[in-house]
Amino acid sequence: MMMRRRGRAAGEDRDVQARRLLVLGGTSEIAAAIMDELPDTPGRSIVLAGRDEQSLEQAAERERARGAADVRTLILDAADPAGHGAALEQAFQTLGGVDLAIVAVGVLGERGGLPEDVRGAVEVLSVNTVGAGSLLMHTARLMRERGGGTIVVLSSVAAERPRAANAVYCASKAGIDALAQGLDDALRGSGVRVVTVRPGFVHTRMTRGLQAPPLATTPERVACETVRGLEGGADTVWAPPALRWVMLIMRALPRFVFRRVPA
Repeated sequence: MMMRRRGRAAGEDRDVQARRLLVLGGTSEIAAAIMDELPDTPGRSIVLAGRDEQSLEQAAERERARGAADVRTLILDAADPAGHGAALEQAFQTLGGVDLAIVAVGVLGERGGLPEDVRGAVEVLSVNTVGAGSLLMHTARLMRERGGGTIVVLSSVAAERPRAANAVYCASKAGIDALAQGLDDALRGSGVRVVTVRPGFVHTRMTRGLQAPPLATTPERVACETVRGLEGGADTVWAPPALRWVMLIMRALPRFVFRRVPA
C-alpha cells in the first residue's frame, strides 16, 4: 500500500511504501522513531532483527501496541556475517518481501585516537562496517531479486571526515557510508533505492553521559528528516540539515587547521 505523510501538501510528497518493514537493529531508538514518523498503514507487518531477545520482544510489544498487524522478532548478530544470508532470507519469506528496510546496527566503542582496547576497536569495525555492510548487501540483493524496495542506512556525520577524538568510530562509519552511496548508484534502474542518513550527535542510550556538541539532536528529529528525505527523493539525509553546510566547510579545511578544531 502506498502512503503519504500526514500534514504535507500532496504535490510536495513522494509516495513511500512501508507495509512490509524490516528493521536490522530492532532495538535502535532512531529506528523506532522512524517507524513512529512513518504514516500509519493498515495491515503493516514488521520484522525486528537483533541479538538481544528480551529487548527485541519489548520493542515488538511497543509496535503491536501502536497498531501494527503483525510483528515478529528475529535473532541476528551483526558481528556474524556468516549467518546473515539465511537470516535475511527468512525475514523476507516471513514478510512476503520487504518494502522498506532500516539498517540501524552500530556501536560507539572507546573514544580517542589510538585505542587502548584494540580488540574492542576491531569489534567496532566488525559491527559498524563489515556487519552492517553484509546486512546491506544481502538486503539489496534480495530486494533486487523481488523487484525493488528502499533501504535506509543509518550512517553518521562522523563518516565525512575522521577526527582524532574518535578515529575508529569515524573510520567504521566512513566504510558503511561509502558502501551505501556506491550501492545506491549501482542499483539505479533496478527498483532498489539506498538512502544514507547522516545524523550528528543524537541523544540516545549510546551517547548517554557524553557532552553534547552544538547541533545535537534527538531520534525524533532524525526520524522527521529521514521521512522527509524519503518523500522528497533524497539519496542523502542530514540531521539536522545544517550539518550539510558545516561539513562542507570542514571538508575544505587544510588538515593542519582541522587538527585544531575542538573535538
